[in-house]
Amino acid sequence: MAMTMRQRARMSRGIQYAILVLAILVAAFLADWGTIFGKFFNPQVMADQFPGIITIALKNTLIYTALGFVLGLALGVLLALMKISSVGPYRWISTLYIEFFRGVPALLVFIALGYGIPYAFGMRMDTYLTVMLALGIVSSAYIAETLRAGLQAVPKGQYEAARSLGMTHSRAMITIIIPQAFRIILPPLTNEIILMTKDSSLIYLLGLAASQYELTKFGREAITAPDAGLTPLVVAGACYLVITVPLGILARKFESRTAKIKK
Repeated sequence: MAMTMRQRARMSRGIQYAILVLAILVAAFLADWGTIFGKFFNPQVMADQFPGIITIALKNTLIYTALGFVLGLALGVLLALMKISSVGPYRWISTLYIEFFRGVPALLVFIALGYGIPYAFGMRMDTYLTVMLALGIVSSAYIAETLRAGLQAVPKGQYEAARSLGMTHSRAMITIIIPQAFRIILPPLTNEIILMTKDSSLIYLLGLAASQYELTKFGREAITAPDAGLTPLVVAGACYLVITVPLGILARKFESRTAKIKK
């Protein structure tokens, strides 16, 4: 007797669960758990990472991310407004900037600002300034496109209504259009902060003093200690999750709220 579609779907799920359970059992049987825990989850090595990984590395990661986001958001708003401007040269400049910095790896931007500009102009920039510029310049290109889409998603009637009430173009954009656009783009903007947090690890290229270490650099230095294994990197990864997981949850809440508003 032929199976119904529901029965086939149930059998397919059962087979997939069986394969998953079998894979877990095989991995559990073959793994050398003593070595794994000793190299990845050594309690003594974990304890040695504190409080430095919190008071130095995690704090610096948050500072670098915040500095980059502030600059990236300011530049992103300006670029988005230029992108939708009626003035042709503004649109061309914005498009060129956005396409260039979305296409160039952030690694090259860090190298250019950390080594290229100081060498070319005979100047030395502060580490915090370099990180702010590198993260801000790269993120602004993505934020600009996100905001541009948000601005164009606001119904045109909102702008026309504001103008009919006697508002100038600038006032209508600042008080009516941009706030609505930000509500629309909050989920992708939150995801951009997550990406920026991880990109802050590229600062290791600049050569840092111990007091300037961020999480990745702190973990890389710590694994050189005798018998450290990869435990310092596991701790650093957990600290990244302390930042990114709440931001991911926040982004999903924003998405749910936006979906409810659209309904």
